[in-house]
Amino acid sequence: MKIKFLILPLLALAACKQPAAETKTEEPVAPIQGTWKLVSALQITKGDTVVTYPEKGQEQEMIKVVNGDHFAFFKHDLKMAGTKTVFGSGAGTYTLTGADYTENLQYCNYREWEGHSFNFKVSFKGDTLVQKGIEKIDSLKIDHEIVETYIKLKK
Repeated sequence: MKIKFLILPLLALAACKQPAAETKTEEPVAPIQGTWKLVSALQITKGDTVVTYPEKGQEQEMIKVVNGDHFAFFKHDLKMAGTKTVFGSGAGTYTLTGADYTENLQYCNYREWEGHSFNFKVSFKGDTLVQKGIEKIDSLKIDHEIVETYIKLKK
């Protein structure tokens, strides 16, 4: 008799339908997402090309961090000594459609750069990102092309 009372609840439990396991569909990660270390930068103004990174006589490091909709960059000197200490940073939102990459700079230690958008073309080869485009701010008389090369940092 006791077995009947034990079997009935077990049968009732077995008859209950278990909810289907939730399947998460993860969105593909854009190739630009990650942490990037700047290895070289050129600035081209009216046909004249200048190496802007690494700066001659300076030991600096710069990284760019990109997530699903925001970017941030940080540059600083490695010696942290003397009157030529360097620190630069900026951040904002971005869009990436194919090779068209636009940064909308919301925060920057050069405050007059804030509120401007910059259009670039990006290309990826292995762990290398090349970003090319025009930086133009009429009020600052800035109008030049930049070519920046980054290497993706490993986790």
